[in-house]
Amino acid sequence: MATSSVWAQDVITCDLCDNPTQQFCNSCQVSLCGGCINKHVESLKSETHDIVPFKDRRERLVFSSCASHPNQKCEGHCQKCDVPVCFRCVTGDHIGHTVKDMTKIVQQLKEEIKKETEEIDTFISRFAKSGENIDEKISKMTKTFNAMEKEGENLRKTWHEEVDSIFDTLQSTMRKMKDRRLTALKAHQSRLQDSVSKLQRVAKEKKKYLKSNKVSDVRSYKSELKELKDIPKDVDVKIPSLNSNTVQGRELSIELGEYKATLTQTSLSSLTDEVSILPVRKLLAKAKIIAIIPSEIKSLGPIICIGTNEAWARGLDKFIRRIDIHGSLKDKIDTKCKSYPYDISVTRQGELIYSDYNRRTVNIIRQGKIETLITLPRGWHPDGLCCTRSGDLLVSMFTQVSMFTKDKRHFKIVRYQGQTATQEIDKDDRGQNIFKDGEYGVSVKENNNGDICASDMDAETVIVMDKTGRVRFRYDGTPARRNNPFRPMDIATDPLSQIITSDVNNDCLHILDQNGEFLGCVDNCGLVNPVGLSVDTKGSLWVGCFDSGEIKVIQYME
Repeated sequence: MATSSVWAQDVITCDLCDNPTQQFCNSCQVSLCGGCINKHVESLKSETHDIVPFKDRRERLVFSSCASHPNQKCEGHCQKCDVPVCFRCVTGDHIGHTVKDMTKIVQQLKEEIKKETEEIDTFISRFAKSGENIDEKISKMTKTFNAMEKEGENLRKTWHEEVDSIFDTLQSTMRKMKDRRLTALKAHQSRLQDSVSKLQRVAKEKKKYLKSNKVSDVRSYKSELKELKDIPKDVDVKIPSLNSNTVQGRELSIELGEYKATLTQTSLSSLTDEVSILPVRKLLAKAKIIAIIPSEIKSLGPIICIGTNEAWARGLDKFIRRIDIHGSLKDKIDTKCKSYPYDISVTRQGELIYSDYNRRTVNIIRQGKIETLITLPRGWHPDGLCCTRSGDLLVSMFTQVSMFTKDKRHFKIVRYQGQTATQEIDKDDRGQNIFKDGEYGVSVKENNNGDICASDMDAETVIVMDKTGRVRFRYDGTPARRNNPFRPMDIATDPLSQIITSDVNNDCLHILDQNGEFLGCVDNCGLVNPVGLSVDTKGSLWVGCFDSGEIKVIQYME
């Protein structure tokens, strides 16, 4: 049975039906059964057919017919025009163009297909092996989550008991306060009643003296007024107030007299949430340099601030360095990239992430170790990165438009939740590419209002989209009235939702409001080839200069 099964798998079938092949057309390179020979010849009457027994076949390439020259085969490929060409094309419209032998091109492509097929086979084997224990993983995960759900219910019960205990204590405290104050008031009431009775009795006796004419009676009078005046007429019993405060999702507090109870919920805060709102919303007429940091990084690229006085930075090597405002090297990460990490960012928890072009991955540094967060689909490479306030990850990525034009790439932005792509930003409302195909990358940042801001160097434009990916506006640098064409390299946003982009052609920075209105330029701080941009928690702007490797910390708001 096993031999029969293997033989069945090796049967070569007719290209026109599922019957075993018997003949072979050398002209068209098609396998045929006896019943399909006439069908094949009839379908291509204009062609000559060399049909032989399958064992006598001669395998060769079948070149496509030239669209411009009838009866000519395209045995070459014009590198300049990226089209197949025949001999007459080479001596005609494509004369002087670089032409490559189509045989070599096909051979190269088949080698790539073979390599990719082998890689797919490896994936199949790996995935099949991974699938063997999937039931066990599902069972284990189900048990774990069932246990967590049970624990959650127990915690719910415990927390309810804790809340009940708080309010039981509160009610008991209220009753004790009530009893003490009522007892004091009733005791005072009783004393007042006794005093009134005594006063009535004394007053009656005094009236007898007034009616008597006997000297002895009048002389026996003793004043009791001082004693009666000392009787308290009122008692001060203060009633406590019940105060409560609720901060939705953060704190519940209640206070009665000296008794106070608080329930507080805490959560991790984003580094970007720590940025304090600037007190005055006005650009300085002239920006001020706070510090010049000599990073000593050759060909300085992206930077990302950490808090107030530090930033991560990368150059054109495999290392990412953490530098403080004094220029001291605090950390150095070996990314293992073959070339260099294309972009860097920081998560809400302060973890460093970077994009690896060759491995097509986005990686994270956790406890000094490299972990892969995302692997991009084959043919796509990661470029710009942005960790959003919601915890999502925005990745700008590109693919080669053609294997013959290495400097022409197609770009898009993809939103990831964990390892799942949940949004793809590629086309506008008219179905046109949002980003221009070209050589340079697309930098991406999220604004405070959720807008997605991107700098497209190939289009010489800053593009701002809303959360859904719809283009809100484009900025081409015209309002700044610079001498050279606008070349936006990097992009950043600040606590005021202003958009800042570095213009490497004009050695300046452009500042826009969140609706695209041009506010001004920073052009007086000696910036040369400004590339990396980041805003720290004080609202200062860190600018990396490509050639010098300097990072300039700039105050641009007052």
